Amino acid sequence: MPRPSLSFELARIFAGLGLPVPVAGGLEVRSPIDGSVIGACAPAGDVAAAVARARTAFVRWREVPAPRRGEVLRRFGLLLRQHKTGLGRLVSIESGKILSEGQGEVQEMVDMCDFAVGLSRQLYGLTMTSERPGHRMMESWQPLGVCAVITAFNFPAAVWAWNAALALVCGNPVIWKPSSRTPLTALACQGLLLEAMAGVDEAPPGLSQLLVGAAGLGGALADHPDVALVSATGSTAMGRSIAPRVAARFGRCLLELGGNNGMIVTPGADLDLALRAIVFAAAGTAGQRCTTLRRLFVHESIAPQLLARVQAAFASLTVGNPLQAGVLVGPLIDAAAVDAHRRALAQAQAEGGVVQGGETVAVADCLDGCYVRPALVDMPAQSALVCRETFSPILYAMRYRRLDEAIAAHNAVPQGLASSIFTTDLREAERFMSAAGSDCGIVNVNIGPSGAEIGGAFGGEKESGGGREAGSDAWRAYMRRSTSTINYSRDLPLAQGLRFDQGLS
Repeated sequence: MPRPSLSFELARIFAGLGLPVPVAGGLEVRSPIDGSVIGACAPAGDVAAAVARARTAFVRWREVPAPRRGEVLRRFGLLLRQHKTGLGRLVSIESGKILSEGQGEVQEMVDMCDFAVGLSRQLYGLTMTSERPGHRMMESWQPLGVCAVITAFNFPAAVWAWNAALALVCGNPVIWKPSSRTPLTALACQGLLLEAMAGVDEAPPGLSQLLVGAAGLGGALADHPDVALVSATGSTAMGRSIAPRVAARFGRCLLELGGNNGMIVTPGADLDLALRAIVFAAAGTAGQRCTTLRRLFVHESIAPQLLARVQAAFASLTVGNPLQAGVLVGPLIDAAAVDAHRRALAQAQAEGGVVQGGETVAVADCLDGCYVRPALVDMPAQSALVCRETFSPILYAMRYRRLDEAIAAHNAVPQGLASSIFTTDLREAERFMSAAGSDCGIVNVNIGPSGAEIGGAFGGEKESGGGREAGSDAWRAYMRRSTSTINYSRDLPLAQGLRFDQGLS
């Protein structure tokens, strides 16, 4: 019996979510699984009108007590739990992730909602002693304003949830511009969030809006003077375009851009542990995570042994339809990604690299899918090619002799997102985490660079953008700080001992 078409599965998922099936509009959506059209949706309306609606919602929402704002996220989290299987499958169909990764993305949204609910009673300020008698100083955090969220195809739901959960609980409306490759997941998430908002009387219209369309929408949001924050996830090139436009009007940017993540494996490392981490970090999501492992620095004494095991593991991975059991590597997002993958491997070989794997894979019933096997490339040195991120499962391996040499090579790239070291030597671990160690925003020990939890702020340095999302104190990016001084005395002393009382009675 033939399997149901992906468009049929999509219709079934949307019916289960209680939402209309998106089949009409100007934007056709194709699944990377087999290249088939699975739906269509209408392009966005007027950006200015959307911002105006959001601005009106902000005036009301900022005065709603934070615990009541958290109620929206509590209800949203319950709906996500209820529809985790269907929504996770939709993520897999539209982005090409294997089923467990699609489910994991929805779980990350659930975790983010739980975090935001707790945060709704913990938006703490500070009280400080004053140098003036009878005075008190304090810092308070207030809602910022309209927040625009621009997301990429590789995490079509979770990254929006990182931003939306915090923005909403902090008192802000959200306008979401998803990737034009994954708008159906966005429609489903928006539908569930609106359902959650319907149960909270204080939630005004326009609090969460969705704008589907081409990249120009993101530019329009960046240029709009009433958009207080633009949180954008994507390529470094995209960040270079967005950031100056927001800065020109003194807006605020939160950027999550490219990564070129490295791992150092030392002579005393647990190689079984390192191998498991390398394979997932390099091959998971078909190499299409911003935290994907792309550079591996192995001590020369263990390189032959470890690299042989990595090669064997890559060769054993099942590449295929991500909806099928046992598959660990799904498709690249489109043919352009496959072309970039091939060009990078050809250049690596021309530069003296030994390429193992990386070939295209034909998958039954998915002839128009874009499947490649993960590639291990043994490089003689870290060339300009290695310093450039290719968004596919290519792992460049290089040998080192001294740890400081490996750290220097690790840091000698424009990006600075995620990093890791495998070692059982406390001094090596502490060195890597010190000011003289990794220059990345994420610095891990005995765990790969990918798979971050929402409890820690996520983001990187240098060309990775400098933004921080999700846990820790990342909520402050969605708020403005006010410093207040309260005089409860009958005097008016000036700070720093200044006197200005001549001629005053």
